[in-house]
Amino acid sequence: MPKDQVAERMKRKDYEKELEKLQVELCHLQDYVKENKLRVIVLFEGRDAAGKGGTIKAITEKVSPRVFRVVALPAPSDREKTQLFFQRYMKQFPAGGEIVIFDRSWYNRAGVEYVMGFCSPAEHDRFLALCPQMEKYAIDGGIILIKIWLEVGMDEQERRFNARIDDPVRQWKLSPMDLESFKRWYDYSRARDLMLKKTSTKYAPWYIIRSDDKRRARLNCFAHLLRAIPYKQIRKDKVRLPKRSDKGRYNDQASLRGMNFVAERY
Repeated sequence: MPKDQVAERMKRKDYEKELEKLQVELCHLQDYVKENKLRVIVLFEGRDAAGKGGTIKAITEKVSPRVFRVVALPAPSDREKTQLFFQRYMKQFPAGGEIVIFDRSWYNRAGVEYVMGFCSPAEHDRFLALCPQMEKYAIDGGIILIKIWLEVGMDEQERRFNARIDDPVRQWKLSPMDLESFKRWYDYSRARDLMLKKTSTKYAPWYIIRSDDKRRARLNCFAHLLRAIPYKQIRKDKVRLPKRSDKGRYNDQASLRGMNFVAERY
């Protein structure tokens, strides 16, 4: 969407109303995935400050970490550098009843590694050639793969970077690599376009979500996930609390006297 056509930013009240409804549906999806032993991978890519972390946080806020598992791998160790490139990522693939969310993924090779020169041109070419084959292998094996690119505009990225600089609780999000990526905007644009061209396939397409408005982006992401993973609500018996047994009753608060309690400062 051109800059002069950007929609008005969504109001918090409207966002929270829609978010609550979508989070309920996500819990229904969770139950279905767990009961039917589905294996799902959702991977998020995008420029620095595109909103990946906040979107993932919103997705996982109301669901079980035993079903929704977030993977954010650090830089490869010396040992991992000697392995097959995809090896450390495949270790994280889901078992039945799991949804694995990659906060950045094997597509690091098509982005930061390529732009910053952390891999050779030959390694980059090999990745682009083999990546669709690896993904087809996973999909043919029964994995549902959803690839999302969050697209943030140049002006909005700059605004978010400046906000991080001025906010002491968000300064940790601003690394030297982030500053370098800010400088190399057009290099990353070319790398993005080549990645999308080579790896968006019929069986594993890329879906792009504009993220200049974080709230709209998160809701659109929720809605896309709910469309992309077929599910229906699992009927459950209503839960009722059982009556507490009085057997072995004793004063369980008196037994805590003399223990170390945290000082109540608030």
